Amino acid sequence: MAKKSKAKNPAKEPVGKMKNKEYEEQLKKLTVELVKLQQWVVHKGLKVCIIFEGRDGAGKGGTIKAITERVSPRVFRTVALPAPTEREKSQLYAQRYLTHLPSAGEVVIFDRSWYNRAGVERVMGFCTEEQADKFLAVTPLFERMLTESGIILLKYWLEVSPEEQERRLRDRITDGRKIWKLSPMDIKSFSRWDDYTRARDLMFAATDSPWAPWFVARSEDKKRVRLNVISHLLKHVPYKEIPQEEVKLPKRGKLGRYKSPDYPFHFVDEVF
Repeated sequence: MAKKSKAKNPAKEPVGKMKNKEYEEQLKKLTVELVKLQQWVVHKGLKVCIIFEGRDGAGKGGTIKAITERVSPRVFRTVALPAPTEREKSQLYAQRYLTHLPSAGEVVIFDRSWYNRAGVERVMGFCTEEQADKFLAVTPLFERMLTESGIILLKYWLEVSPEEQERRLRDRITDGRKIWKLSPMDIKSFSRWDDYTRARDLMFAATDSPWAPWFVARSEDKKRVRLNVISHLLKHVPYKEIPQEEVKLPKRGKLGRYKSPDYPFHFVDEVF
């Protein structure tokens, strides 16, 4: 079983913010390893499922983007489900998540997962306390079934302080590039910090199992948390580098034998 952190302040801010140059250098190195992992996953037919949870503004989306930006979307598949439809509400709770679990040769990343029931649904009253408690009781068994079927399951909780969360949410309000990230649920949830803390603690106590432990990543510095999570991921999905044959471009055929007609192309205005 993974050793649980005894830190009383999981959101303790690291010393100094990481500079862009250092971040880009480290991210490039880790991305090369992610490509190697991708090739190994396909080669061996591995099934990897990664869950990201955390409060609004904790940096889940940016971390997922850092992981997936340079790898194939056909191998690394991100799942971010909207609110359930009326039909889905009538189904078995986990039913709509099951169809998105990885097949052989896939890495599926859940940007929020079945743990919605333990978090936002519980806090915002979308389910009853009894329903939330029943979910927590059966989830370790459900996740044991997944891991025993051969799925490598990693669960990450991104922890952020109330001060940093507020700064990020206010930034979404004032930055036109980020306003789309601010949902009505973010606003409603903002005043319920302690309720979410209680829900998180109950979730950890019930579902931090030997076969599917929770890994907490401090996300006060977005750059650091992205690098830390990728590094951790690479250590927890066993992989080897597959030898690659040297690739050489063939000689290009003689140019100019074909003459294009004088076609009136519609060019994009070059305003820059």
